[in-house]
Amino acid sequence: MSHLAKLNLKTVHRNVQKDPVLARREKLAAGIEEQGRVLAAALAGDEYTVKVKRWETNETGERTRVERDKRVRAWFFEQDGGWYVQCRYGSRILNINGKSNAVFVDRLQDVGAVLEAFKKAAETGELDKAVALATKARSS
Repeated sequence: MSHLAKLNLKTVHRNVQKDPVLARREKLAAGIEEQGRVLAAALAGDEYTVKVKRWETNETGERTRVERDKRVRAWFFEQDGGWYVQCRYGSRILNINGKSNAVFVDRLQDVGAVLEAFKKAAETGELDKAVALATKARSS
């Protein structure tokens, strides 16, 4: 008797794909949460970095895995006597209401409220249309 004949064999198709809309919402919400950490570091006077692993060649010519700091760029910047906050999906700036791409606040401390509003809008699907336009423009 064959070794495979003892096993309970079945045919199955694995479904690993998420709903693309939900995946985009989660990615956007994660980016906004990271910007909250960038803001906290900016308020403390620090620079926010994340650890990334890279392959580099050392002095002996061997390829080794090295951990480096990578700076995370802020979605907010100072201009015109206040702070502008933009919502991004990847490297694309989202048009929040179809034509405006930034929110203006007077103080750096007010940026947190804008990021929280962006996060709630992303979770409820208010930014789905803007994200779809940004991803469509990228693929063209």
